[in-house]
Order: sequence, then C-alpha cells, then structure tokens
Amino acid sequence: MLFGKRILEICKKLPNYPECNRIRGQLVARGTSAGANYEEADGAITKRDFINKLAIAGKEAKEARYFLRVISGTYLDPEELKDDIKEAEEIINIMSSMINKSTGGKRS
Repeated sequence: MLFGKRILEICKKLPNYPECNRIRGQLVARGTSAGANYEEADGAITKRDFINKLAIAGKEAKEARYFLRVISGTYLDPEELKDDIKEAEEIINIMSSMINKSTGGKRS
C-alpha cells in the first residue's frame, strides 16, 4: 500500500502535458494495482488463484517500474525516483519468490 501511495504522490508532480497525462494514468493504475492484487492473493480460496494474483501483482509492478524509468530524467529528477524504482524491483522479486515457493519452482 505504501508503494501505491508513493506512486500517487509522484504522479502529482508530473507536469500537466498531454503525454504526461497518459503516463500518469498508466502509472497510477499499475502502481496501485500491484498492492490490490497482492491483497486479492491474500484472500484467495485456491492455490491456483493465489499464484495467479501474485503473478498479476508482479506484472503490474514491472509496468510501474517501466513508467518510473520513463519519467526518470525526462520529467522528474532521477535521484527522486531511484528508491521507488528499487522498491518496484523488490516487489517484483518478492512476488516471484512467493510464486516459486508455492509451486516448488515449477510454473505451468
């Protein structure tokens, strides 16, 4: 949830340019969806659903990381975004690790 809240704060700082509006929408959607899908995984009824939601959370974090990289140095100071990019990478790694532990390292 903290990552999602941080994404919202970052998006407020983007300039009001047409191209930034598109990026802002994508970043808000992906940055908040990672946490929402993790929450869904936490409440999953089946192991398959649990793994699927973790995989979606990881994919959303990857997309958020991508958009953070796009705006880094283009619209916002890279130094300001480096911790957020690192956090996205940590979320990706955590989701991947949880999936691997749940599947015994096997993906279907």
